[in-house]
Amino acid sequence: MAWSIAQVARMSGVSSRTLRHYDEIGLLTPAWVGGNGYRHYEEDQLLRLQQILVLRELDLGLAEIKEIVDRHTDPVAALREHHQRLLGERDRLDAVARMVARTIAELQENNGKGDMSKISRPENLFEGFDGARYGAKARERWPEHWERSGQQELLDTLTPQEIDRMQQEATAGMIRMAELMAAGTPTDDPAVFAELDAHYRHMTRFWTPTAVEYAHLGRMQVDDEQFRANYERIAEGLAEYMRDAMAAYAHARLS
Repeated sequence: MAWSIAQVARMSGVSSRTLRHYDEIGLLTPAWVGGNGYRHYEEDQLLRLQQILVLRELDLGLAEIKEIVDRHTDPVAALREHHQRLLGERDRLDAVARMVARTIAELQENNGKGDMSKISRPENLFEGFDGARYGAKARERWPEHWERSGQQELLDTLTPQEIDRMQQEATAGMIRMAELMAAGTPTDDPAVFAELDAHYRHMTRFWTPTAVEYAHLGRMQVDDEQFRANYERIAEGLAEYMRDAMAAYAHARLS
């Protein structure tokens, strides 16, 4: 059975224009194209579209989504992996919800005066972590791996605005990690791992470390003066917490 592009658009909520774009970039090729130029999709393409939409919900870019769906030939295995990603995102959002609830409670306790703890102060929000700095350290420590990755080319194409936005996103993640630390969350807790999923994805925009290399970068949170200062500016003890969390994550998710 086949469905026209209009039918697929109605079923999925994805516009026909977007479906045509997916075809143009090789992300979702129709099963066949009629003599009138209309695209038609069969069950395999609908399953692939489902995977694409799941990964889009996780805020992945189209290039990364294409790489993931191209890698999987077994739809069950693919859905299992996507399910794990969704569970991780759920844990991350649960952690964010807890953070917001604690902030509300803190504001209420202070009668709305905004006398917030150090990890919530606005001046701490957008300082510190810079994924490009991780890349620079990686280039120094593992030059051959860095050259093979081709990440320097990516760095050279980023605008200052893009780098600033990525730094802001990453620093917001540092604050969420500080909230987890303040709550006494173990470093191998699913909520911590959900944050590190995002942290690792952010880092892979510049460089993709192995388990050993990721754990080594975790130790840099404490050993490198600038990294440590960035984390300690958010919350005291965060550098060590991040180091231990990255080591646990590397062992559990990257080994």
